[in-house]
Amino acid sequence: MESHNLLTQLHLPTTSYGTGSQVRLPGKTAMLPKIFKFGTPYEEMYDNLVAEDFGYFTQNGIIPLCIRGASIKASPTRWQDTDVEVIRSHDVVICFEERIFDAVVEDLQLREPGDDFKPVFVICLDTKDNPTESKKMGRKCCELCWRLEKIEDLSEGLGDVIEEFGEEMGKVTD
Repeated sequence: MESHNLLTQLHLPTTSYGTGSQVRLPGKTAMLPKIFKFGTPYEEMYDNLVAEDFGYFTQNGIIPLCIRGASIKASPTRWQDTDVEVIRSHDVVICFEERIFDAVVEDLQLREPGDDFKPVFVICLDTKDNPTESKKMGRKCCELCWRLEKIEDLSEGLGDVIEEFGEEMGKVTD
């Protein structure tokens, strides 16, 4: 969500998705995550967490995450449930975990390309899932997106940009 927030502030067209079967947020123990269905409004998640333990979920960053999420969109969206026409509207998909990258690539391979097929480029910026790393990678993601925006033909220029960016980052998968 950090990158979505930053990219939106920079007026770059942005959408964000999850790929799991449900939205899983850290609970009070690793064995008891807070689980919500995709499509559950962030406001409803917030109310649920506040009712359970406002202090705890504020301290662990989940309440701020829900507030930030609600300021960006109404609810989490699942990639695999997204209409093919919406998926086709994307030129580049950036994932922040390798397992999400794998899920997106697998889903794209299972979809029918259609008559107006154009490539969708999927990039992984593997990120440790914590607020500090998310902010750092959010800024790096913005930098990458600005570089991609300058390319006239992604099929021709993407490889060079990714290679250069990957050398600077040391951890980009495409």
